[in-house]
Amino acid sequence: MSGKTRAEVAEKIRKIREGLGKGLPVPDDKVTVGVFLDRWLTTLPGHVSRSTLDDYEDTVRLHLKPGLGRHKLTGLTVAHVDALWQAKREKGYSANSIRIMRAVLRKALGQAEREVAEHRMGVIVLLALVFGLRRGEALGLMWSGFDPDAGTLRVTHAVKRIKNRDSNAARKTKLVINELKTKKSRRTLSLTPELVDAIKRHRSAHNAERLQADAEWTEHGLIFPTAFGNPSDPDTFSHLFSKLAQKAGLGHWHPHELRHSGASLMLAQGTPLHVVSDVLGHASIAITKDVYGHLMEGDKQAATEAISSALLGRPKRVAPKVAPTDTEETA
Repeated sequence: MSGKTRAEVAEKIRKIREGLGKGLPVPDDKVTVGVFLDRWLTTLPGHVSRSTLDDYEDTVRLHLKPGLGRHKLTGLTVAHVDALWQAKREKGYSANSIRIMRAVLRKALGQAEREVAEHRMGVIVLLALVFGLRRGEALGLMWSGFDPDAGTLRVTHAVKRIKNRDSNAARKTKLVINELKTKKSRRTLSLTPELVDAIKRHRSAHNAERLQADAEWTEHGLIFPTAFGNPSDPDTFSHLFSKLAQKAGLGHWHPHELRHSGASLMLAQGTPLHVVSDVLGHASIAITKDVYGHLMEGDKQAATEAISSALLGRPKRVAPKVAPTDTEETA
């Protein structure tokens, strides 16, 4: 451990101890996914039943470590994980078996994800993942579109950087808040009670920042502005998110990965394609099918296997029964 001063070294050690207390790995870019999963398993005794722990260990040993264990934890990407699920489909594993593997991996990485969520921009990450929001749409969410009583959130605007046409301006570009142009892109999202509560907590922190900024605050009605109320720069947000993701051990993520992951999760849970298309704000269902249609191939294969098994008696390959309970899957 190194640092310019004794105090700096002490602070680094303190943060590492805090992370270990939460079950997080030492922040070392040489740590592999396999090592991380082994460490995660050691944090579970006393928190889950012995049988559940045995099932988790089997899933890690038989599926997750062989498929992902060699990757560095800081370099793990959505593409790596998607490749594992595709390989499992090709080997004949059912959609339900893959769902179980995915649930265990998600639970293992949940602590790192919560580390990201504690940041002041944590709720925007949550919403972008749940609803597959585009970066500009997430930054353009307005308080006027949030209805906690109805449990809805309207997507009506987007923040983007454009060329500054004013020849006298000091900067060549500027940030603008534009209303979304198409009917499909302007949409209303249905919130769960947990999401409503998360946005309410964010509003409390938002109001505290507004009071602290006092006269320096510029009101735009944005849910996720800067600390002084102005639109957040999409590129700055991308850089911030990438740093947070790396710090949490998730790798070099871009906010668009959240959109891809959100769509993948919706389809994996059986959400109809036309509903996914509406949530994502695609202009047509054809676009959604072109981009994400390959993710439904596993469902088609699972349906064929089910029929074949019923008619011909061929047993299906399954993974250990390790599906976390509803409360365990809340992450």
